[in-house]
Amino acid sequence: MFTVRTAFTRISRLTTLSLMSATKKQKMSLTIGTHDGTFHADEALACFLLHNTEKYQGASIVRTRKPELLAECDIVVDVGAVYDPETNKFDHHQRTFDDTFDDKHSTKLSSAGLVYKHFGREALRRMSKRELSADVLELVYQRIYDSVIEGFDGVDNGVSRYPADLVPKYADSTHIAGRVSRLNPSWNDKDADVPIQFMKAVRITGDEVSSQLDNLVLSWLPARDIVANSILNRKSVHPSGSILELETACPWKDHFFDLEKDNEGDDTSGILYVIFPDSAGSWRVQAVPTQPTSFQCRKFMPEPWRGVRDQALSELTGIEGCIFTHANGFIGGNRTREGALAMAVASL
Repeated sequence: MFTVRTAFTRISRLTTLSLMSATKKQKMSLTIGTHDGTFHADEALACFLLHNTEKYQGASIVRTRKPELLAECDIVVDVGAVYDPETNKFDHHQRTFDDTFDDKHSTKLSSAGLVYKHFGREALRRMSKRELSADVLELVYQRIYDSVIEGFDGVDNGVSRYPADLVPKYADSTHIAGRVSRLNPSWNDKDADVPIQFMKAVRITGDEVSSQLDNLVLSWLPARDIVANSILNRKSVHPSGSILELETACPWKDHFFDLEKDNEGDDTSGILYVIFPDSAGSWRVQAVPTQPTSFQCRKFMPEPWRGVRDQALSELTGIEGCIFTHANGFIGGNRTREGALAMAVASL
């Protein structure tokens, strides 16, 4: 039976559909402007990040250098010689531009870093496969810049990672900027579809950030509590407090140094070794490095042990179950927890 209520319901549905359609149309009508010609990794990533914000998801990308066309865009990145967040202009090529991510960084921002600085938190929150608290989001936001985005900024601005007089011993063309560069049409390819190639670059740069984010949220962050607990309970492993025991193998170095920096009332500088089970069922003892990425250690394992393996090492150390000590002395192995702990204690 057709009633007034039925008619009202139908009208309401039509109105809702109309509003949804208008909203979708509005989103699709937004445009991101960037330069045409040869494209680079920084503006490709900038476009990817913007596509992961609520406002610019689904926005079309206009590649041009014509001022009249850029003026019609809702946001402009990597072109136009203007940096003005209030008017959605994010270029870094102008002579007066010298902005960095924050006071702790000296690398000048590219369009990738600029967009990340202003929209990165929202993009990461929407991209993450898990809900992130405000504190965790900030931690991830800083970490992604340090491990990924700053590399885009440095390459695009010609900032060398090494002293100017240091010549690399080998070429590396597989980094993200090199991969994006190869997507540009070659000089003798007159039939290339540049917009398609550019969108491939957007996907490649986006996949890099997405995979880094997944690793941080799903693997790196869960390890933080494990490391924190090991620091708190270290004296139950050995009275000296110089040996940490991790309940499982996990990415521990970054967390260790972060937590050490935060633990102002707890002197952890005397922590020298970490023991943990490995994936094969044996145990490892690893010397704490002087910084997360260094092979220089606070205290290497004993020199006479280095490069010795198996029974010969057990006889040398007087510890059963030894597997190896690395030739550089930064890590060793034993078949049991007790053996790994004994190796760490003897190394003290």
